[in-house]
Amino acid sequence: MDVGLIGRAAGMFAVTNLDDLVLLAVFFGQAAGRRGQVKVVAGQFLGFAAILAVSVAGALGAGLLPDGAVRWLGVLPILLGLRAAWQAFHTGDDEPVPAAGVLGIALVCFANGGDNVGVYVPAFAASGSLASYVVVFLVGVAVWCVAGRFLATRPAVARVLARRGHLVLPVVLVGLGVLILAGAF
Repeated sequence: MDVGLIGRAAGMFAVTNLDDLVLLAVFFGQAAGRRGQVKVVAGQFLGFAAILAVSVAGALGAGLLPDGAVRWLGVLPILLGLRAAWQAFHTGDDEPVPAAGVLGIALVCFANGGDNVGVYVPAFAASGSLASYVVVFLVGVAVWCVAGRFLATRPAVARVLARRGHLVLPVVLVGLGVLILAGAF
């Protein structure tokens, strides 16, 4: 695997899933004992696998587009970034967190990451290295689970992420869209 590709994929995963890190910290904080922690991890992987499945299907469909058209899919992350900026400055960020069962966590992960599909599809379609992205993203989920557990034991860190994560996301989404439009993927 290309080191640059790994870096881009890891960066994309990190910035599009900052909110998941906060949610994981909350879920781990609610989880009682080892069995509860296993449910959090299983739910996160199940929900993210669904996001990846939808994204891969979309990227493969985008492969049917004429040459040069795929980069125009970069408009989608720009629009999502503008929407995230609008929400960050005009609405509260109070997401309900359901009980920490496997299915509940998977559904929250999928619903929370639905906008990630709009970022992943054009990046996957433009990269030509779909399998590499999927591998890096699955490793990212494992790292996020470890980090979420770590944050669950440090409430001050979780509060900072919860307060500032929504401000970083719009900037990164717009930047990612510009890179896709420029053909950097």
